[in-house]
Amino acid sequence: MPPSEPNFIDLLEASTVSAVHLEMRDVYGVGDEAEDFERWKATGVRDTDPASPYWAPWVDLVSRAAARGVRMRRARIVSEPVTEYIRYEHAGTSVNVKAGEEVRWLGRRQAADLFVPACDLWIFDGTSVLFNHMSGDGDWAEPGFELRTEHALASRCTEAFAQVWERATPHDAYKLR
Repeated sequence: MPPSEPNFIDLLEASTVSAVHLEMRDVYGVGDEAEDFERWKATGVRDTDPASPYWAPWVDLVSRAAARGVRMRRARIVSEPVTEYIRYEHAGTSVNVKAGEEVRWLGRRQAADLFVPACDLWIFDGTSVLFNHMSGDGDWAEPGFELRTEHALASRCTEAFAQVWERATPHDAYKLR
């Protein structure tokens, strides 16, 4: 994203009503979580301490948004049986929830008749869409983000998220398959 455009943190901090995240990949390979993922694969233990150096910046950001009354929701469309990465992600989701996010999971088969965008995204206050562009191996592609504010596009993405959210299972009730 060009420096003149707001980044994710700017967009979240400017939000007043909602921030929703739609995730649809079965594997991510982003560098900032590589060490934690490798440790989890080796030990089966996931860092779930909201105050840890790994989680604290995210928990602080989400907690501030929630304190302003911003409703944060995250929906994950996943293939079942789930990948090792999704098991890792599921193991840490309790921290997202403790920070103030609502998280739901939807098996890809249950989403087959839904029309969703081609890539992960964030929607802020139903008006700004931040697309996340990833490479085939799950790392950030260049440019990693694309901000779009066209009303029709934001409305379509918001509707797609709402349909996924309605079908998805809350984190506490979702059983990994």
